[in-house]
Amino acid sequence: MKSRLRRMRREARQDDVASPQINTTPLIDVMLVLLIMLIVTIPIRLGSVVLRMPHDAPAAPRSSRIVDLSIGPGQLLRWNGVPVSSDRSLRGLLHAAAAEDPPAQLDLHPDPRASYDTFARVLVTARREGVTRMGIVQAAHGER
Repeated sequence: MKSRLRRMRREARQDDVASPQINTTPLIDVMLVLLIMLIVTIPIRLGSVVLRMPHDAPAAPRSSRIVDLSIGPGQLLRWNGVPVSSDRSLRGLLHAAAAEDPPAQLDLHPDPRASYDTFARVLVTARREGVTRMGIVQAAHGER
């Protein structure tokens, strides 16, 4: 009986030693409540951007004539399909187009194989001759 009593005392002493564990249930509950409160109180952001648009302005009068200037490989220039022989004739054509009332619109059609030097020279010449309405037209994919 003494051995049984000793064994029971030993077991009782071992049960008194608490293992170091923290009860995390209340901590998790509080964190979930805080998370829900945060989600509810954050304002919803919409994907809109405020832009200041210009007020209605009178539309520019449409030119009565559109001139096509094609820039081909090398220094080949065509004015409405007609080859332009020299820089002097190009300047005369551009000056006449700029002097029209209303001024003609110049549509440039650069070929992908055209040199940038020729393209830049045409732009500078057009600007010097007074052309104010100009556009660069890119051919549709597959067109030449």
